[in-house]
Amino acid sequence: MSINKTRGLLYTLARILGDVNAVQKGKVGKRVQRRIAGRATGRALRRLLK
Repeated sequence: MSINKTRGLLYTLARILGDVNAVQKGKVGKRVQRRIAGRATGRALRRLLK
């Protein structure tokens, strides 16, 4: 298994753990909003720096 695959797996695991933590604390809505905002920001920056 390459380092990139291992890193990808760890990031995926971290995201799942963050989702579980948000459910436990009752802050799912805030997490969803932040994830959407992060994706939109990433897309905007990608277009700017293209």
